[in-house]
Amino acid sequence: MFRRAAVAVLLSALLLVIGCSNKKVQNPMANIDSKQPDKVLYDRAMDAMKHNKYDVARLSLQTLINTYPDSEYIARAKLAIGDSWYAEGGSAAMAQAESEYKDFQTFFPNMPEASEAQLKIANIHYKEMEKADRDFTHAKRAEEEYRQLILQYPDSKLVPEAKQRLLQVQEVLAQREYLIGHFYYLRESWPAAIARLKSVADTYPLYSGADEALYELGNAYEREVDLMRRSKMPESVKGPIIKKYTDSAAAAYDRILTRYPMEERAADAKKRLQALNRPIPTATPEAIAQNKAEIASRGSLGMTGKLMENFKHGPDMSQAAKVGEPTLVDPKQTSAPEMVRSFTSDVQEIMKGGTGKAKVETLKTAGGTPPPENAPVPRSDTAQGSTNNPAPANGSPAPGTGDSSAAGTSNDAASEMKNDLAPTTPPTASAATASAAAPQQAPAQVNDAASAGNEPPSDGSAQPSAQARSTSPSPSASSGAQQTAPAADPNSESTSKKKKKHLWPF
Repeated sequence: MFRRAAVAVLLSALLLVIGCSNKKVQNPMANIDSKQPDKVLYDRAMDAMKHNKYDVARLSLQTLINTYPDSEYIARAKLAIGDSWYAEGGSAAMAQAESEYKDFQTFFPNMPEASEAQLKIANIHYKEMEKADRDFTHAKRAEEEYRQLILQYPDSKLVPEAKQRLLQVQEVLAQREYLIGHFYYLRESWPAAIARLKSVADTYPLYSGADEALYELGNAYEREVDLMRRSKMPESVKGPIIKKYTDSAAAAYDRILTRYPMEERAADAKKRLQALNRPIPTATPEAIAQNKAEIASRGSLGMTGKLMENFKHGPDMSQAAKVGEPTLVDPKQTSAPEMVRSFTSDVQEIMKGGTGKAKVETLKTAGGTPPPENAPVPRSDTAQGSTNNPAPANGSPAPGTGDSSAAGTSNDAASEMKNDLAPTTPPTASAATASAAAPQQAPAQVNDAASAGNEPPSDGSAQPSAQARSTSPSPSASSGAQQTAPAADPNSESTSKKKKKHLWPF
């Protein structure tokens, strides 16, 4: 009986174990409430992420999204997919995480997790930032994303964290702008230096080196004043430009003393204002307290930190202020080409007398009257008031060409000058008509081999000899003045050419 009882107990225990084993296999979700399978998938994904099994986690989350589109865990599952890529790390994974976060904001813009997604997008570029003297693409993107979080979700609890990160990012961007401006400053490229340094001071007032940027900005304006004083421009033009640059330099120094009175450059700015004979401003107690708070909030790197900084990928943000409000909207940036164009425009306005209109000078003849319509264009090689009649072929001046060597033309020019200078009444109409109708007589032609009283043959068959032709003056032999060559010796000619011949013009 005892054996039978023991066998029965063993068989019962075996059946119970087999039954429990078959039930566990049939129900893979044992010990889990099977009425919430979406919760099961979400918990499994979270457990896989804790063990760095990101592929398994994404598979469970994607199954949840596709199988249960109406689940209450759908939003968290979508955000968790981006978190898995974010936790995995790497450039490709970070790009995929940003895409998932953007999709989450598109499908769930009104959920509180939307600001969380925006913060993580900004943090992606924050982690990828490089040093100030290198590529600033991620720094600029981080600034934009943090600004969007602050402006788009002002009531989010993540805004204070975003502001602190934004101050650090703007410290890096301001340092980059200052390094570029300092580069141009050392190479005496003043317009480019002024543009960069002014942009730093206007855009990033909480920058740790803002006082240094303003001091170099004032010096750059003073160097422009020195260049203007050494230029050959008229004094009437240089005066307003010098005053404008001097005022800009004084404004930069004033800003150091009123906004950053506790910084190192405050004493130097005071000396420069004294050299410019400008009044020394006094900072308000509020400005002094604000500047002291900014200086106290900044950190610093020790010797070890500075040494290890050379091996780090990211920038040094220890000097970033931890108090104050970051710049959310950039002011208008200063551009070097715009400065040059503005300077050119100012010079032109000063030279025009501030009217903005150029003076037009009307062309007039020697008598003071404008030329008639459709008149030939006057030539620069003729006297004012002369006509443009073509010269004869032999090079002798034509009547009225204004040649100063001709007696008639010289007398006409002298008479015109006398008429212009004498304030007499204008001549009568008959006199003016007669003067215009009478053409000027050409000067008499004087030939080299001809004597007074000899006339050419009536038949015109006689031709000038080669010797006479060679001695005839060239039209370009003199500068408009008529010259008479000595007569040829009759004894030197041949017997057949004893008779003197007149040289005809060619």
